[in-house]
Amino acid sequence: MNELYPIFLKVNKLKVLIVGGGNVALEKLSFLVKSSPNATVELLAPTIKEEVRKLAQEYQINSIVNSYDKHFLEGKHIVIAATNNTAVNLKIHKDCKERNLLVNVADTPELCDFYLGGIVTKGQVKIAISTNGKSPTMAKRLRQFFEEVLPDDLNILVENLHQYRKTIRGDFEKKVASLNKITETLIN
Repeated sequence: MNELYPIFLKVNKLKVLIVGGGNVALEKLSFLVKSSPNATVELLAPTIKEEVRKLAQEYQINSIVNSYDKHFLEGKHIVIAATNNTAVNLKIHKDCKERNLLVNVADTPELCDFYLGGIVTKGQVKIAISTNGKSPTMAKRLRQFFEEVLPDDLNILVENLHQYRKTIRGDFEKKVASLNKITETLIN
């Protein structure tokens, strides 16, 4: 059973630290900035691969060339451990838990407070997909499926519904009933 609770974080208002500068860090950083281009991210690694450095520069991400130390966690809300060193990843996890920080240790589901699942974005519509850490490949394939089947103009419908919602008078229940009625045709 998948007991994860999906939430959408405003990572432009939270401080994210990615520790690592190689291929795994590139994957995590790419995922983050694709979904949230204005994310507040800091990258920390003793060496940073050129592709990671270029992506960080493109999104104006502060890159620190240094080895991990727990003082880099100060002021952070979310941490992604993406190093190729198991001992360092375990230390990051331990330090985060001591500070009540949310942490994701790449490719180690048992050390993750959250997963970076598949995400489909069509304008204002965002769908998150999780396999509970069991199969990132399946999440990827589902993401590709939804990207293909959801219409590109879905955002027009969302904007129209938003404008309509602002015109509805009455209490909360009346508004919900009105929106339910108008949107039920989407599934029929």
